[in-house]
Amino acid sequence: MKAVLLKSFGGPESFELCDVPKPVPHTGQVLVRVHATSINPLDYQVRRGDYSGLVQLATITGHDVSGVVEAVGPGVTAFAPGDEVWYTPQIFDGPGSYAEYHVAAVSIIGNKPPSLSHLEAASLSLVGGTAWEALAVRARLSVGESILVHGGAGGVGHVAIQLAKAMGAKVFTTVREANFEFARRMGADVIIDYEKEDYVDAIMRETAGRGVDVVFDTVGGNTLSRSPDALAQLGRVVSIVDIAQPQNLVQAWGKNASYHFVFTRQNRGKLDELSTLVARGYLRPHVGAVYSLADIPLAHARLESPHNGIQGKIAIAVEATP
Repeated sequence: MKAVLLKSFGGPESFELCDVPKPVPHTGQVLVRVHATSINPLDYQVRRGDYSGLVQLATITGHDVSGVVEAVGPGVTAFAPGDEVWYTPQIFDGPGSYAEYHVAAVSIIGNKPPSLSHLEAASLSLVGGTAWEALAVRARLSVGESILVHGGAGGVGHVAIQLAKAMGAKVFTTVREANFEFARRMGADVIIDYEKEDYVDAIMRETAGRGVDVVFDTVGGNTLSRSPDALAQLGRVVSIVDIAQPQNLVQAWGKNASYHFVFTRQNRGKLDELSTLVARGYLRPHVGAVYSLADIPLAHARLESPHNGIQGKIAIAVEATP
């Protein structure tokens, strides 16, 4: 089968399209013919060596799968050949999704939402699971609360806006002016141009000085230290960004704030929750660009570029050879 191997840590040129053996499913596993995958910030972080201690080269990376079951291993009864499935491969535990075939434990696989194409489903599995864990599990966002979603036009951000609206929250988001209409279509109530206005000032003005109940950080920088200034009392901050530099959180003490750091976990339950929201019309991923398996280096370079013009996700169309 064709697969994109990461031969060394570095830039997009570190990838190489190769022929490798097709994997075989063992007990409790499913072999999936991959129809689509997508690109995430986690993917380029792995590629450049941010997690070099957890990744053994050469390897196949990639963290989204939408495809069709090709074969099942012993003991698998939940799925059969021909079933359309979607999932996020176990992170840092085996080969990823930049390949024509992938093997995964049946416990992390879900039935693909019928209304989504493979490109759309592959653009939702990781970011959707991340946003669900951040908002529903960790922040416990409730009906009538308010949330600030940083980076509302991005892969996780545009899904988080939709999830927050489905949970009954008022949604504030930060985007560039070029993405105002997109953020509005996703469901944002108040849109802040972070290039022209300080988001803390905007939040305090719009909430009459109260602040928001939740801040969801998808961008990093000084968001952890500045978030308390935009929080209501007993507010929650949830971050999915691994920030190396120390930050002063003394302001959080005065707000009785709680902080949550999310590195998403894989399981079928989250996929089923997302599938329900898709079926009811509350959630749909946006595919901003599509590349081929061979063009994954180009897709990485584009996602990594500032102001890359992508709204939502970059999807990868994978055409498996017989």
